Amino acid sequence: MRTRTTSGTARTALVFSLITAAALGLTACSGGEPATAPAGASGAPGSAKGALPTEDVVGAVKKNEAAAGLLPAEVRQRGSLTIASSVASPPSSAYLPDGKTAVGVDIDFSAAVAKALGLELKREVVGFEAILPALGSGKYDVGTGNFGVTEERRKTIDFVTYVNDGQGFAARADSTLGAVTDLTQLCGLKVAVNAGTTFERTLEKNKGRCAEAGKPAYEVNVYSEPGAIWMSLQQGRSDVVMNTINGVRYAVTQQKNVKFLNEYRRLDVSFAFKKGTPLAPAFQAAVNGLKADGTYDRILKKWGVTASGIEKSQISPPEIPAPKK
Repeated sequence: MRTRTTSGTARTALVFSLITAAALGLTACSGGEPATAPAGASGAPGSAKGALPTEDVVGAVKKNEAAAGLLPAEVRQRGSLTIASSVASPPSSAYLPDGKTAVGVDIDFSAAVAKALGLELKREVVGFEAILPALGSGKYDVGTGNFGVTEERRKTIDFVTYVNDGQGFAARADSTLGAVTDLTQLCGLKVAVNAGTTFERTLEKNKGRCAEAGKPAYEVNVYSEPGAIWMSLQQGRSDVVMNTINGVRYAVTQQKNVKFLNEYRRLDVSFAFKKGTPLAPAFQAAVNGLKADGTYDRILKKWGVTASGIEKSQISPPEIPAPKK
């Protein structure tokens, strides 16, 4: 059985956002941009539960003339970029308590790249599932949402990498489930994921392995509301959560009775563009410039995700292979 739960109204989205922020210590909002969390239990952003860092690590970024020179003439003349951002959960992206100000790894990197390119960034918060199709239609120049590079996505989307994250698992503290190294360990369980993600794709693609192992299939509970996966876990409607490695690590530091299980696989996380975009070389040069001037490391340190750093930005690299099991 495959369950899909959506929030059909703004009121539902607000309820989930308030419950998640107040009761679970997480910040989540419908259509918001996902934020990644610390690469380790220590160094999590914020000194108190639910607190998010607000220091400005982007304001001092100078224009990178070499990178800006790679921009298409039309974009230089326009002087701006339109970006579709999904705001989902810390530290990749989240809202401050005012419910309006988006912060996070994705937010800082997109702002830093825009400054390096000498462009005004016009951000629109868009639901995660809608971003990649909207890029294909030309509605936006670029999208962020902790988008992992996969072979399937590379067929229709161009990517410019800026961090490395991936797929991880969490469960309630009383769960007997240990590190998930083989998806057949999930057989017979209910797994919560967000819609349109690599987590949903991975689970659906491998669902038949339970039958091959002579076990009952796992149930994939798919939620459009970012914070709903954690609510389903806390309420016992799901047994396991599969989400970004950094997001899961952060979430378990903010919630009671939840434990991090393990990293399952790593993926390159990237800015997303329409296939054939002329913007990719400029973005790549801007990210590498941020590494050279120290801004890159300051952003990672601010959000407690230094283990997600990459050596250099790449344009649409091959998907990092999945575990064989």
